[in-house]
Amino acid sequence: MNPALDDLLHRLGLGPGVLVRVEATEGSVPREAGTWMAVWPGALTGTIGGGQLEFQAVREARAWLEGGEPIGGVRRYPLGPSLGQCCGGVVFLQFRRIDAADAPALRDELGAHLKPLALFGGGHVGAALARLLATLPFAVRWIDSREGVFPPALPVQVETEHSEPVQSAVAHLAPGSRVLIMSFSHAEDLDIVIACLQRLRLHGDLPYVGLIGSKTKWATFRHRLEARGFSQEEMARITCPIGVPGIGGKEPAVIAVAVAAQLLQSIDSD
Repeated sequence: MNPALDDLLHRLGLGPGVLVRVEATEGSVPREAGTWMAVWPGALTGTIGGGQLEFQAVREARAWLEGGEPIGGVRRYPLGPSLGQCCGGVVFLQFRRIDAADAPALRDELGAHLKPLALFGGGHVGAALARLLATLPFAVRWIDSREGVFPPALPVQVETEHSEPVQSAVAHLAPGSRVLIMSFSHAEDLDIVIACLQRLRLHGDLPYVGLIGSKTKWATFRHRLEARGFSQEEMARITCPIGVPGIGGKEPAVIAVAVAAQLLQSIDSD
């Protein structure tokens, strides 16, 4: 999930709300289909893009919460002069009243679009990435071979796992998982890379495998992987160094931003 979904699930326990979801769009619009917000009597969770569209949707949802007429079907909102937005497209919104009984279904429904991602390594960079990825469209499986390395409180979107040996977790990743490798040792990193390459050889279902480290580290790894029989084409499936170029700094938060940006680029290329 993400912080917005965490907040929605929390507020459901306090009282009913209205889920407003973008069902479809035409032309230029602020947000894509599937975007949602939850409207409460005195608060909002999430956003469908702001502006007059969101203002009007909130007003209509709160009128329903206050005893007004139920909002059925899907409503059409042209983003032109009538709403004072210059996008020029059309947004179709669905309104749905929700309460605590809907929490399990909403957990699955609103989290279904998240991309699976395996993060190997519970160090400082791993922790910074886990916090950042929890705000992005990823379902994070955070894996380490050491006990007690994960913080006690994490977003529901982040699931921790102890795996010894750590590379054994690769075989059980969800198909389509993106993988980030940044364990506490080069030996573990190499074992995880080998497991990923073996899975790619069998199934080809890991769209992104990133290894933290320098060009020198990757050159060393390449020699060891060649000795194990992996081809140049297979090794080209590994991204090392990771992160979009041009972002300087080695602070964990800076690295996390650069890597998260690269992961988002990989989603856009799907």
